[in-house]
Amino acid sequence: MKKYIILPVLSVFMLVGCNEDSFLDQTNPNTITTETFWNTPEQFQTGLTTVYGALQFQNISGGGLVNEMIMGDIGGTESWYRPFTFRNLTYNDGTYYVTDKWNELYVGIFRANQVIENLETSDADFADGEKESIEAQAKFLRAFYYFQLAYTYGGAVIHTKVAESKEDFSKPFSSIEEVRETILVPDLEFAASHLPQVWSSESLGRVTEGAAKSLLGKVYLYNKNYSEAATLFKDVIDSGIYSLVPDIMDNFTTENEYNSESIFEVAYNSDANPGANGDVVDDTVNGTGAEATTIANAFGQLNFGGYNTLLPTYYLHELLTSDEVDPSNPINAGKIHSQRLSATIAPINGETDYYLLPIGERGGWAYGQSAYIKKQTNWYHWKQEDGNSRSGINFRHIRLADVYLMYAEAVLESSGNVSEAVKYIDMVRSRAGVITLQKYMDANGGQFPQLHVSLQVHGSRPFVSPTPATVLTHIQRVERPVELAFEGQRWKDLVRWGIVKEVFDDLRSEEVWRENNKDILNITGDGIAPLFIKERVRPDFNLSSVNYLSSAHDYFPIPVQEQQTNDQLNN
Repeated sequence: MKKYIILPVLSVFMLVGCNEDSFLDQTNPNTITTETFWNTPEQFQTGLTTVYGALQFQNISGGGLVNEMIMGDIGGTESWYRPFTFRNLTYNDGTYYVTDKWNELYVGIFRANQVIENLETSDADFADGEKESIEAQAKFLRAFYYFQLAYTYGGAVIHTKVAESKEDFSKPFSSIEEVRETILVPDLEFAASHLPQVWSSESLGRVTEGAAKSLLGKVYLYNKNYSEAATLFKDVIDSGIYSLVPDIMDNFTTENEYNSESIFEVAYNSDANPGANGDVVDDTVNGTGAEATTIANAFGQLNFGGYNTLLPTYYLHELLTSDEVDPSNPINAGKIHSQRLSATIAPINGETDYYLLPIGERGGWAYGQSAYIKKQTNWYHWKQEDGNSRSGINFRHIRLADVYLMYAEAVLESSGNVSEAVKYIDMVRSRAGVITLQKYMDANGGQFPQLHVSLQVHGSRPFVSPTPATVLTHIQRVERPVELAFEGQRWKDLVRWGIVKEVFDDLRSEEVWRENNKDILNITGDGIAPLFIKERVRPDFNLSSVNYLSSAHDYFPIPVQEQQTNDQLNN
C-alpha cells in the first residue's frame, strides 16, 4: 500500500482538458510517498529530524507544561488564569491540555514509527553504523514519547507500526506495565547499546548513551526496581562524560546550552524561525533555526511582558529561603540567598537584578504574590519578555543533578545505604552553596533539620537522625522540589511516591493558619520575613486538597476524541 510522508511539500499542478477517469488514475509526481522517499541515508536523516522536531511541541517541552507544573505542591496560580482548572483538579477528558498533549505525543510516535519501520526494509547505502544509529535515536525518542504517555495518562494505546487502515487505529488501552515491557525497556536497551557517549559539535542535541541509560533508569525507578535503576544511574555518573556546572543558572539560560550537566535537552531559538505563539517549525536537532518556546511568558512577571499564569507556592518560597547559605563556601561571597533561590524565584528581597532592573523597582509583590518565577525566563538578559511569547531557552528534560538525586533515592530503597545517598545529595547542595546534610549532622549531634516543615507556621523544625526513611523524605519534600522546580518533574514524583493527599492536606492547613493569623504576619501592611505576604493569602490548595482522588487525578483521562474514534477502548 502506498503511504504518504508527513513532510513539508509544495506541489503545484494545472488541469488542462483531459479524461476525468484517466486523470483520477494518475500519480501526482510532486507527492512524496514511500515509493519516492526512504531511499537514501539523507532522507532517513530528514525523517529523523522530524522526530526530534516533535519534542518542540509546547505541550511536550514548552509553555503547555504549565498545566502539569501547577498540579503539584510548588506551583500556584490565580482564578482568572486558564491553568486554574488544573490547580483545582477540575479538568476532564475534553480539557485542552488533556487532549493536546496526547495528540502531540502521538505525532512524535507516528514520526518515529515511520523511521523505524522503513529502516527494516531499506536498501539505502548507509555508512558503517549509520543505520543502527538512526534506529537507536528513533527508538529513544519513541520511548520518551511513550514514557510521557504512560505516566501522564496511566498507560497508552500502543502503536509500533504506521497505520494502513482505519482498523489499525483501533487498539486497546495498555497499562503502564504493558507499555514498559513492550516499548520502554526494549527501545531504551537498544538505544543504550547503539548510541555514542558524545556527538561531534555539529550534532549537539542528538540523544546519547547517557540519555538512554538515564531514561531507562528512570523507568526502573518508577517501577520500584531500585537495584537496576541504581546500576544504570551509576553507569551514567561514572562515565566521566558529565559534571555539575559551577553555576546552576547555566542550566536555564541561552548562554551555556548543552553544557557538562546536560543529558537530554530540547533546542529552542527565539530569532530564527521564531514560531510566534507556538506554531511548530521542525528544524535541525542542534538548535540552528529551531522553534521558539512559549514557557518564559507563562512564567514571567506581568509587568515585564509575561503573564505569570504559574506562580511559586508559599511552600516552595519558604523551602528556598530555608536553603541556608554556607558562609564557608566561596561561591556565596556574602550573599544571604542561595544560588538556587536566585536562579529559581524573584522575591521582594531578592539579591539580583530582575529584567535588568533592581528586583523591587517595579511593583507586583502584593495581593498575595510573595514571589515570581525566574527559572526558564529571560530575566537575566532582556528588559521584558517577548510580546509574541518567544523564548530561545532550551528545555532540559534530564540533567546530572536529577540523576544524582534519583541515584540517591534508588540506593536508599535498594540497599538502605544512607551514607552513599547523602554523598550525592550533598554534591547537589554544595553546588548550590548551601549547608550540606553532613555539615548539619556534624554540628547537631548527627542529626539534620526537616526543612520541609514550615518554620513560619510551626515556629520550629524537628531534627532527625539519618535513616533510609528520613533521608528519603528529605529527597521527596526538600531536595527534588528545590533543585528541580519548574522542570516538569514534580507531579509525576508526587504520584509515584503516593504522597499527593498528604502533601495537599499539609499545605492547605498552612494556608488556613496564615489566613487565621493575618495580624501576626502583618498581611495588611508590608508583611514579615521570610515571605512578606501582603493584602491576602493566596488559596492554592483550598480546592485541590478537597477534590483530589488518586483514582481520578493521578493520571489524566483518555481524551474524548480517542474514546469516540477507538472502539477497542474498555471504558
